[in-house]
Amino acid sequence: MGEVSGDLLAARLLAGARERWPGLLAYGIAGPASQAQGMSAWWPHTELAVRGYAEVLRHYPRIAGVRRLLIERLLADPPDVFIGVDAPDFNLHVEKRLRESGVPTVHFICPSIWAWRGGRVRHLQESCDRVLCVFPFEPELLARHGIAATYVGHPLASVIPDEPDRAGARQRLGLAADVPVVAVLPGSRSSEIDTNGPVFLRAVARLHALRPELRFVLPAVPGLHARLAELIAREAPWAGVQLLDGDSYTALAACDVTLIASGTATLEAALFKRPMVVAYVMNGVSWQIMKRMGYQPWVGLPNILAQRFLVPERLQDAATPDQLAQDILGWLDQPQRVADLQTELHALHERLRRDTPGLCAQALDEVLTARRGRSPGP
Repeated sequence: MGEVSGDLLAARLLAGARERWPGLLAYGIAGPASQAQGMSAWWPHTELAVRGYAEVLRHYPRIAGVRRLLIERLLADPPDVFIGVDAPDFNLHVEKRLRESGVPTVHFICPSIWAWRGGRVRHLQESCDRVLCVFPFEPELLARHGIAATYVGHPLASVIPDEPDRAGARQRLGLAADVPVVAVLPGSRSSEIDTNGPVFLRAVARLHALRPELRFVLPAVPGLHARLAELIAREAPWAGVQLLDGDSYTALAACDVTLIASGTATLEAALFKRPMVVAYVMNGVSWQIMKRMGYQPWVGLPNILAQRFLVPERLQDAATPDQLAQDILGWLDQPQRVADLQTELHALHERLRRDTPGLCAQALDEVLTARRGRSPGP
């Protein structure tokens, strides 16, 4: 796993596995949520927290070194099963090596072969005994390529309530019940703060100039608080941005609309039933590569799942401060549009809610049983 969302996914899987196998020992690359489920961290999950081709190239020697050491340790003392959580560029290589040595391998979260990099299908075929899918259309797609897969639902759909406590979240943040609130989520990686942060905060400055009554909350992941504070002071010093220590779920529960970076956070915002403007800016080289590899016109998960533009997306040059500000105001000024969106997002929530920990544990049991050459037990 390489980010906060991956750590949360791993923690849900571990919860189900530990219920089935109380004496479970888990170790590897772990974040705080996984460690809270008893996983031992050989390395912190932040070792892999890099996004974008140019950014990965800069950090490749360090990441490759971690991967080499991880493989060596696992081959020296093979586990009963290896589970790679997200981070396919890192994990599929590890899975292939371990599978060749006889270790059963599972990949949790199907890489987005339906959106870009369809060539990863071959890597999945070579590397995985089973893929655990979080979207309902994925197992059928993988079956066409002879890849065993199980739909386990999206863990976040069980964690995030149907009706978030907006009043309680506002009370915790000291926000009045009747003020319009914008949550600003430029990303959880250092590289995303460098590229998205300035644009997002310039949009905040525009919004403050147009609507001084707006309130802004910006959750910062650990380690990036100081950098974001500097950006706020430089780009939007008079907007009164409330910088939080983490607490992105409180920010999403409290807000009326969010300006948000593409990625798992867009699904979280959708499950909170919040209108959003999806934006992303990346290194120019990475952007050119990504453009050539895209298979569909959407990057935000709500739009991908709906197969149409439920919410606006502004990428790279289209993500100008003025455009982002106008898109945010478009939601605030059209309550019926917001109500229609929330109806769609409630239906999406229902489709994604399953017993993810239990289904993950069942799939792991099947993989282990198949490797032993026995029929699954009850």
